[in-house]
Amino acid sequence: MNVRYRVDLSQIERDELGALVSGGKQPVRRLKRMQILLAADAGVSDEAIEASVQTSGSTIYRTRKRFVEISLEAALSEEPRPGAARKLSGKDEVQLVALACSDPPKGCARWTLKLLANALLEVVEHQSVSRETIRRRLDDNDLKPWQKKMWCIAKIDGEYIARMEDLLDLYAEPSDPKRPVVCFDESPIQLIGEVRVPIVQKPGKRYRYDSEYKRNGTANLFVMVDANRSWRKVKVTDRRANEDFVVCMRDLVDLDYPGANRVRVVMDNLSTHTASAVYQTFPAAEARRILRRLEFHYTPRHASWLNMAEIEIGVMRRQCLDRRIDNRDLLKSEVDAWERRRTESGAQIRWMFSTDQARKKMAKSYPIPLLNES
Repeated sequence: MNVRYRVDLSQIERDELGALVSGGKQPVRRLKRMQILLAADAGVSDEAIEASVQTSGSTIYRTRKRFVEISLEAALSEEPRPGAARKLSGKDEVQLVALACSDPPKGCARWTLKLLANALLEVVEHQSVSRETIRRRLDDNDLKPWQKKMWCIAKIDGEYIARMEDLLDLYAEPSDPKRPVVCFDESPIQLIGEVRVPIVQKPGKRYRYDSEYKRNGTANLFVMVDANRSWRKVKVTDRRANEDFVVCMRDLVDLDYPGANRVRVVMDNLSTHTASAVYQTFPAAEARRILRRLEFHYTPRHASWLNMAEIEIGVMRRQCLDRRIDNRDLLKSEVDAWERRRTESGAQIRWMFSTDQARKKMAKSYPIPLLNES
């Protein structure tokens, strides 16, 4: 412990720093200085502080020194750093941000650091601007114009809210073996083969495979997962036509839940997910028998996050399918092994989002009611 720069906080300072640290909404460097002062005030050694706060000994020394010689705020604030001043002024930085948020030049798919540097020189009074300067100023403003992200803009209307709350209430119900809730979805997969035999890993050598590969067609995975217990089923098919979907539904009521009065199935709005598909596949009497045992619940459009099967597919892809599988038989055996192991482990999806939370979090998106009888 550095005796010369001993930290001795007042009770008010301790309370204030403790509240700020627990709140967590502070810049990382400032938060670390708060943690250093609180630990030093408690008598923790510099070596222990260095390990727990994950900082350097010199930072601990400077923080102690500035607290003792100047003030608490000085210890928490960034010290002036030597070196040249920023090349871009505040006005220049505004110009850079405006450029980065605009469309790239004609013939270019996206902005690059070099393109931004050249474009900025046309609107500011500088002879040159380095790409590193551009990168740092973009980083300060949390801008990455070379990155793109695809997303679906859902239309949140009465239909969206009605379907969402229907599913949230369904997930919140206690488990009922006579009326199980099963989430259902499809996932396409490419069958990819190796052109050259991979080199297996050895001590000090990584597993290596060739970037070249060959396509051996595609397959489809029907994924079903119980919302209230550790059960899932993955069926490998060549396609996802009406008859493939209907066979899954028949097996669900006859083989997987033979003792259930009605199986409630959560699924998306794919054109095959309809009662009419059952009648198109089986004779009317058989179709009616199957549908009497089923109850369909649909997710809102562009809201697949409400389907637990999407979560299960993500887990399956990470744990089982993140590799090259070249034929349907191997795919089936690997998926069956994953399904069996995951079910035996007791893995289950714990749904945490409720109707009450949705009404609070999405209050501004709810439609305005025409009648208010409260």
